[in-house]
Amino acid sequence: MVVTPEKLQHTHEHLPDHDRIAVLLMGYGEVESYEDFANYNEQALNLLTAKFAPVPTWIYPTFAKILAIFDRHEWGHTHHDFISPHNAIFERQRAGIEHELQHKWGSNVQVFKAFNFCAPFLPKQVLAEIKNQGFEKILIYPLLVVDSIFTSGIAIEQVNNALTELADGDEHWVKGMRYIPSFFNQPEYINLMAQLVEEKIKTDLADAYLPSQIGIVLMNHGCPHKAKGFTSGIDESQALYELVREKLMYRYPLISVGWLNHDTPMIEWTQPNATQAAKNLIQLGAKVIMFMPIGFATENHETLLDVHHIIHDLEKQHSGVDYLQMACVNDDPRFLDMTAKWADIHIKELMAAESQEINVQLAINNHHHHHH
Repeated sequence: MVVTPEKLQHTHEHLPDHDRIAVLLMGYGEVESYEDFANYNEQALNLLTAKFAPVPTWIYPTFAKILAIFDRHEWGHTHHDFISPHNAIFERQRAGIEHELQHKWGSNVQVFKAFNFCAPFLPKQVLAEIKNQGFEKILIYPLLVVDSIFTSGIAIEQVNNALTELADGDEHWVKGMRYIPSFFNQPEYINLMAQLVEEKIKTDLADAYLPSQIGIVLMNHGCPHKAKGFTSGIDESQALYELVREKLMYRYPLISVGWLNHDTPMIEWTQPNATQAAKNLIQLGAKVIMFMPIGFATENHETLLDVHHIIHDLEKQHSGVDYLQMACVNDDPRFLDMTAKWADIHIKELMAAESQEINVQLAINNHHHHHH
């Protein structure tokens, strides 16, 4: 089936059921009840930490409870009963993307959110709902800037586990599938990151600082260097930084990458971390430091609490310097518009493609098959 955008407003109401598309928008999710810390941590340890840290899995439940004590102290006492805005922002992103897509494709396209670590929106729960609603075609869309085994990889891992659990009979209920990888090198995203920095400089800094005195720390999600053979997103994150820096450096020469690392013992993380990056720029004459998250699409405790701590510590050591904490792109209408457009071609392909029958009995179960 091929329809032109001009005709979609008149044709989408009549699309057959097999052309309905479920967009599975995936994010991490964050704790909204302190009672959930231990469960959240245990899932994160199993899905993330296990892929790079030499920690035996049997200790995870105990380790998760210990981490929960520290989490409760930091969020509850140190930050006045902080509750992460991540999930609420992600819902606004989901609704905004769905609004954009339905404006073009109609109600046959629906956007569902799934969180890697947070019930009741775990992938297996959301995919069960998608199946119950009769969808047969799925567009998997991790809303993550960098595509690696530590980000999008765990999304696919959970989707595969869920689809295995939800299979019934010989024929699989999923008849079509597409995947949208990360957008670290998408020109629209790169331009928007630079534009957000330039807009903030114009409104808040341009009248008080020379361009050469404005230090810009472009923050990426920290990555471990050695990860049991998995790629961890370092190359993509570095490329993202270079592309954004290229847009800004001719006017603002003091720019550094700053990695937001999880300082796990015995693990070598990407450098410089955001604190060291800021110190480097201060040494070179920066009078104000901007912290801009480019490797995060949705606000979370790292971009809020961790950066808050970094600025607080820097203020003690370098009191003559000013600091500015920028927000993630979140539900900026420009971002929602571009993320919806990235889905268009895949939705069009899914609608045009014939349903593919998957017979689970045809899978190669004989491990010695290649000998024949």
